[in-house]
Amino acid sequence: MTGISGAWRGVSPARRDAEPARRAVRVAVRVEFRLSSCFPIRMNERMSPGTAALLLIPPLLWAGNAVVGRAVAQMVPPLTLNFLRWAVALLLLLPVGYRVLRAGSAVWREWRRYAVLGLLGVGLYNSLQYLALHTSTPVNVTLVAASMPVWMLIVGRVFHGVAIRPAQVAGSVLSLAGVAVVLSQGNWEQLLTLHFVAGDLLMVLATIVWAFYSWQLTRVPADAPVRAHWAGFLLGQVVYGVAWSGLFAALEWGLTDWRIDWGWPLALTVAFVAVGPAVIAFRCWGAGVQRVGPTLAGFFNNLTPLIAALLSLGLLGEHPRIFHALAFALIIGGIVLSSRQPRE
Repeated sequence: MTGISGAWRGVSPARRDAEPARRAVRVAVRVEFRLSSCFPIRMNERMSPGTAALLLIPPLLWAGNAVVGRAVAQMVPPLTLNFLRWAVALLLLLPVGYRVLRAGSAVWREWRRYAVLGLLGVGLYNSLQYLALHTSTPVNVTLVAASMPVWMLIVGRVFHGVAIRPAQVAGSVLSLAGVAVVLSQGNWEQLLTLHFVAGDLLMVLATIVWAFYSWQLTRVPADAPVRAHWAGFLLGQVVYGVAWSGLFAALEWGLTDWRIDWGWPLALTVAFVAVGPAVIAFRCWGAGVQRVGPTLAGFFNNLTPLIAALLSLGLLGEHPRIFHALAFALIIGGIVLSSRQPRE
């Protein structure tokens, strides 16, 4: 009360009588604004068909990203590939989101927030993934990324105070079992033949980075007008992300002797990873996370190894087998179980 009474010192009695309601409103708005900047938004944890469709698109595109990223590993250095990818994405987003770059926009006022989002989601995650694919395989990379629901739970609990429900733990176990079925091809002994390399550790770091990025998407800062337009919000992140990835690429060229193998295969790859895994996947992921939260959304990432396996089957001319159906059932079961609401 001392602080409140102190705020009235020097104000005439007439004004005190005329403006108490107005000042009360100002204080309330100020407090609400500050609280909204510090606490997560209220998310609807119920999974609707539309939200499920949104969250199915990113693992489909990210599975393709892992496959083509490995295919061009010898054509372009990894950090440079990430820079090229997001530079093209920036050009694609400019025509539809350029208004957020005007002077006075929240993208510039809240530059620290957007710089962090750009560093985590654009600069670091994809750079680490492409680096991992230079020494690891798409199978191992997607296996490590399947730990994402676990990291989502840990980051949410430790840094955001979000309680972990038993259903979420059970869903994680069920979903990871589905990933194990894919990797073992129905034969559990094959899991013993998997070998982990340095790239797998990089992918662990990338997965943790993505967990932090996803939780940051649930914050409500002073950029609500920017967040209202998906292209503007993503463009705000990409502007800073391209700066980060450009810095990393410059360091790569300064410290290594990489050369780029220019040609149509590389050009088509950059076009695909910029349009699909970058713009479209990030748009769908961001919308899905804001609807159901990063923890539940993270379970959809476990579909990536299954989709990657099916894509490989298609390229090799083989047919799906029974264990693919079993894996799909387990992963979907984990998503459904984790989305169950606790009883009041």
